[in-house]
Amino acid sequence: MVLQLHNPMQINHELLPADLKSDISQFWDISGEKIRSIQQGYDGSTGSPVVTVNGTYEPRSWTDWTQGFQFGSSILQFDATGDEYFLELGIRDTREKMASHVSHFGVHDHGFNNQSTYGNLLRLMNEGKFEQNVWMRDFLQLALKLSSAVQARRWTALPSGGFIYSFNGPHSLFVDTIRTIRILVIGHILHHYSSEENDIKVNLLERAFLHAQATANYSIFYGEGRDQYDLWGRTAHEAIFNINDGNFRCPGTQQGYSGYSTWTRGLSWAMLGFAEQLEFIRGYPDLPEMESLGDIDSVEATFEKAARATCDFYIDHSALDGIPYWDTGAPGLAFMPDWYKEKSDPYNDFEPVDSSAAAIGAQGLLRLGHYLKQKGDSGYQKYWSAGLTVANTLLKAPYLCQEADHQGLILHSIYHRPRGWDNIPENSKIPHSESSMWGDYHARELMLYLQRVINEEPYYTFYNNLV
Repeated sequence: MVLQLHNPMQINHELLPADLKSDISQFWDISGEKIRSIQQGYDGSTGSPVVTVNGTYEPRSWTDWTQGFQFGSSILQFDATGDEYFLELGIRDTREKMASHVSHFGVHDHGFNNQSTYGNLLRLMNEGKFEQNVWMRDFLQLALKLSSAVQARRWTALPSGGFIYSFNGPHSLFVDTIRTIRILVIGHILHHYSSEENDIKVNLLERAFLHAQATANYSIFYGEGRDQYDLWGRTAHEAIFNINDGNFRCPGTQQGYSGYSTWTRGLSWAMLGFAEQLEFIRGYPDLPEMESLGDIDSVEATFEKAARATCDFYIDHSALDGIPYWDTGAPGLAFMPDWYKEKSDPYNDFEPVDSSAAAIGAQGLLRLGHYLKQKGDSGYQKYWSAGLTVANTLLKAPYLCQEADHQGLILHSIYHRPRGWDNIPENSKIPHSESSMWGDYHARELMLYLQRVINEEPYYTFYNNLV
């Protein structure tokens, strides 16, 4: 069941970034203690930390896609606070433990693991946040170049375009991957390319943008009648293709409720992924390589349509305080007919919220707002204020975790509801009160973004200061 709602989140249009300054300062104090707790108490031999169970981080067997968020969190903590303990921790862990992620051919997550570690360190070095070191710069650049080439190799060609396929196989386009194409863009910025048989050279930027266009065309809906549940901004987790002829077959899902409803974390990945690529197009307007992509204005228009649609859908399908439930078609919502007229309730008896979707989506709203403001579009204010509204909610109870014996930073995150991978506390009917490594990382990224805006520091993007 998919509902077109008429009561969007209650956007606070009076809220300013500076209004969050003291809460963000407290956030970093709490964040540092959480990182120290994991560092001192987590047994890395069992796998990367993924989600908390009763407040303690544990691994979950699927693919190893969260270790970069763990180590990247230390790097962001240093960026925000200047505490060199976290810089040393981030450098050591990246150097000693991340090489296997650079050469990992089996995942579509390179832009998560490797940009969060090698990419953030290179950015900070070039910003002058720590001592310049030629060998370290070369090491970081090499890792990013190789990661971009490995990710680009995971390619399914279509009659027109193509996409980076998911771990399900060459038939599968995941909406998540729109944010991992950052690694291909970084490789391109570093003047790298991938090579195929007979030394055919692959333009990494072209491959990134072709993937983004496929995501916009097949994973995002625009109310144009593609199926009976086609709404402006609805997002399918998975788009499935017949790889014999390249035809699109149907929407599907791995972690959502159905291919015809919207898994809200996938929605948030799309919001942020498209907004970041729009900023990149504006930030690098004179790249000569853009010419190989054809009409860049048309590409930009496609990305903007997808970003607007997904951000609108998020606003229209979240609770009043800007927190979404884990899937817009989750069946238990039928027993909560007024959920969208109220603030989010992570302790209800029917369906969980997903704070990690909020942490990711808030940054997407802010970046789209910033992009539109730079364009002179007066519609920017809705998205900017919506992003601030969500951030403000996450900075307070019941989402920000101040309990010293809980290793999570942002509570009420959901990993995989259909498979039952989320902890259900005693005497509860649904999972709640737990955290995820990606949710905590993206909350840190969100607050770093806002802190830089508040302090009038250089605007934070994944592509700045890499060369």
